[in-house]
Amino acid sequence: MYNEIGPQKSYKFYLFVVVAVISFAIGWESSRLGFLTTKVVKIDSGTTVTKDPSDESGQSKSGVDMGLFWKIWEEIANKYVDESVLKDENMVYGAIKGMVNALSDPYTVFMTPEESVQFNESLEGTLEGIGAELTVKDKKLTIVSPLRKSPAEKAGLLSGDVIYKIEGVPTETMSLIEAITKIRGKKGTTVTLTIIRSKLEKPFDVTILRDSINIESVTQEKLKNGIVYLSVNQFNDKTDSEFSKYISDLIMNEPKGLIIDLRYNGGGYLDIAVELLSYLLPKDTPAVIIKERGKADSILKTNGNAKLLNVPLVVIVNDSSASASEIMAGAVQDHKRGVVMGTKTFGKGSVQEVERFSDGSSLRVTIAKWFTPDNKSINKVGLTPDIFVEIQDEDIKNTYDRQKEEAIKYLENLKK
Repeated sequence: MYNEIGPQKSYKFYLFVVVAVISFAIGWESSRLGFLTTKVVKIDSGTTVTKDPSDESGQSKSGVDMGLFWKIWEEIANKYVDESVLKDENMVYGAIKGMVNALSDPYTVFMTPEESVQFNESLEGTLEGIGAELTVKDKKLTIVSPLRKSPAEKAGLLSGDVIYKIEGVPTETMSLIEAITKIRGKKGTTVTLTIIRSKLEKPFDVTILRDSINIESVTQEKLKNGIVYLSVNQFNDKTDSEFSKYISDLIMNEPKGLIIDLRYNGGGYLDIAVELLSYLLPKDTPAVIIKERGKADSILKTNGNAKLLNVPLVVIVNDSSASASEIMAGAVQDHKRGVVMGTKTFGKGSVQEVERFSDGSSLRVTIAKWFTPDNKSINKVGLTPDIFVEIQDEDIKNTYDRQKEEAIKYLENLKK
């Protein structure tokens, strides 16, 4: 599944903060930001209901009495008053979701065929919704970040806002997938969210006009004094080629400094994070350590595509930088390739594998944890930047990007 010389494209590690962070609603899903998946496995399944797979005594292989499950199934099937809602398929899916939810792991999720289609669409980077990344934090539906130039950002939603209600319905009993489904919708339609914000005494309603969410993986800005600013917004299949294009342009113009902005980046594919690190670090440099149950640690290394080994570098992060973003920032920090600036990151350090079934349903299951090259775990604690720079309330009012400006100042001072 892994090797010692680097990741292979077949490894689709979803490093989103997903369910932690799922932007697919909301536009698409995070995290990318949240996920990290190792592979996709197709497994046959069907909707035909048969008796339990336990032995004649009713005991499953794990020693659990499965007879209780089937007794309750039969009780419902034979006695529930509204026979029209008794659909075997829905009951099977509901039972599976209950089993998965019992793990209390927000990153391990079972998705019905419909939800799986939405998830797969989210990986394409273009959807219709409000454009925000979500997570379940302390059992509350929380905004990790609004996507740049999205309806959510235009409506004034902020990182840390809690979505208390969707169209008047409380979210506390909704799964993340259910909430996302309710928030998503066709371009031109509206959705009303009831928001709880820490600095405000009372909840307030926000009505948002849904739109097409087009996410650019990488954007470039050439700043003064030969400094180049690259904003990496996600780690998807397009990110490597877009990043490479800008890097080739940088080499032609001999940059004096490089800023890579990973703020509000909920993550994406693990192998893409390693590919981007390969432009910045020498060949065979450890990028990330993967730890699975019952297996030896695996070290994924850079691939020898280094083009910017000596250009002064600042990586900007914040509390919405997660997963693949944290892998990239963590490797830069551990190898002292540059300076990590901003605020502590999200803290998503687990790996998910996606298994797809013949009926169209799928299971995203946590199968490993990842560590930085120095064997540090950032899971649930985040990555601490080398230089702490926080956005102030006055910065927001004045539309002043303090973190970006401090990164520019840092690189300018290096040349003096």
